Amino acid sequence: MSKCSSSGCGSKGGSCGSADANATIAQQNMAINASLGRIKNKILVMSGKGGVGKSTVSVNLAIGLAKKGHKVGLMDVDLHGPDIVRMLGMDGPLNGKHSKEGKMPPLQYNDNLRVISLESMMENRDDPVIWRGPLKNQAIRQFIADVDWGDLDYLIIDAPPGTGDEPMTVANTIKDANALVVTTPQSIALADVRKSLNFCKIVKMRIIGVVENMSGFICPHCDKPVDIFKTGGGEKLANEFSVPFLGRIPVDPKVVIAGDDGTPYLSSGAKGLAVEAFEAFLAKVMKEQPVKAAAIPMAGLNSSCGCGSGPCNPDTCDC
Repeated sequence: MSKCSSSGCGSKGGSCGSADANATIAQQNMAINASLGRIKNKILVMSGKGGVGKSTVSVNLAIGLAKKGHKVGLMDVDLHGPDIVRMLGMDGPLNGKHSKEGKMPPLQYNDNLRVISLESMMENRDDPVIWRGPLKNQAIRQFIADVDWGDLDYLIIDAPPGTGDEPMTVANTIKDANALVVTTPQSIALADVRKSLNFCKIVKMRIIGVVENMSGFICPHCDKPVDIFKTGGGEKLANEFSVPFLGRIPVDPKVVIAGDDGTPYLSSGAKGLAVEAFEAFLAKVMKEQPVKAAAIPMAGLNSSCGCGSGPCNPDTCDC
């Protein structure tokens, strides 16, 4: 560690190790841009309210898109409660072979779906993650820069509830991310979800739409819906904010059982009202967020990138 005098450190024009820090950040920014340039669509699944089923929506959305033949990544940025790998029944750690660029391989759920979660990097999955903002910010940036995502049609990002560090880091780091907002029909939930919609307005993040989860309950005895949580609140909220309404997904006991067993139900193709509702929701997401050409980042004028100052060429680029 270098020494720094009181006259130089923190004074006007002075710096202490800032050159090395800035170089490291610049290098990571290049890696982030290169990685994101190979991903066509980035969807942040978020909600101002906890317990609305964001992870259930994220997992089944990722699997559903993968089953349609798309290359999909699923990134769990709920750092304090990373449940994605458990819901997918993936117990193994990250121990695959690193790429020639030194990037770590994500977990491979199937040929079309890759997954990254902090829980798969922990020695003991029951240990708490006691982190504040800077560490969380850096972890999410590393999930993008240091993971070998490859070419993806969709990156689904599962966020914790609220509008704090994690969604802010995603908004600041992934400039073309789009939000998919999850709510339940109750007025209390809708009040919190309004904050998420306003968050998107403030950070200028496009909203794909609102989905109303837990919209009615499918009776296990007669397979008919019962509105124990009310219904219709999500659609009213979408109309209030002039954003697309993506549909209602009812509660089905099979969803809970399958989630605990690591075998997601909504994207299983089984027969049932909840599965049919999810398929309709999936179709609307694909309509709102179709697969287009990936945005190619521009290399900086003073970049060491092999492409120089022009657009990145995958055949010649060494960044």
